[in-house]
Amino acid sequence: MTGQTETPMISANAIRESALGQDLNDAQCQALADSAAAICLDKGATLLEEGHSDDTLYVVSTGTLEVFKPTGGGDAITLQLLHKGDMAGILGFVDGVPHSADIRALTQCELIALDRKDLEGLIGEHPELAYQVMRAIVRVAHRILGRMNTQFVEMSNYISKQHGRY
Repeated sequence: MTGQTETPMISANAIRESALGQDLNDAQCQALADSAAAICLDKGATLLEEGHSDDTLYVVSTGTLEVFKPTGGGDAITLQLLHKGDMAGILGFVDGVPHSADIRALTQCELIALDRKDLEGLIGEHPELAYQVMRAIVRVAHRILGRMNTQFVEMSNYISKQHGRY
C-alpha cells in the first residue's frame, strides 16, 4: 500500500505510553513490544478498507485518522476521527469481522500494529498480558462509543431545533 511504512521494531517505552500500556509492567511492555510493529502512514494513505478483513489491531500513537464511508459520486461522510490513544480494527482483531468503514490518515500518523496470532502466542507465558490488552481494547472502544453517542445527541438536538432544516 502506498504511503505506509512498517518498522518491525517498537520500543517497550512506546507500548508503555500507548493505550495498551496503561496497566502493564515493564516485562509485559517488553513482551508486547517484541510482538508488535510500528507503522508510519503518510497523509492521505489508506489504513483499512470497508469489506476487507484482517486480524490486526492498530493503536494511534501520533496523528489523526478519519473513519469514513463513501456515499457515492466521489463523496464520503466522516463517521469519526481517531487520535492518539484510539484504536482501529478492533472487531477484526477480536473475531475477524470485515471492516465496516474505510480509514485513512488525515495527517502523518504513527501506529502500533498488533496481530491477533502474536497476542495469542503470548497467552501461555504471559496470560495476564493478554487480559490487560483486552481490557485496554474495551476501555478504548467504550471511550470511542461515548464520543459517537455524544455527537449523535448533539446532531439530533440540532436537527430537532432546526425542525429538520440545515
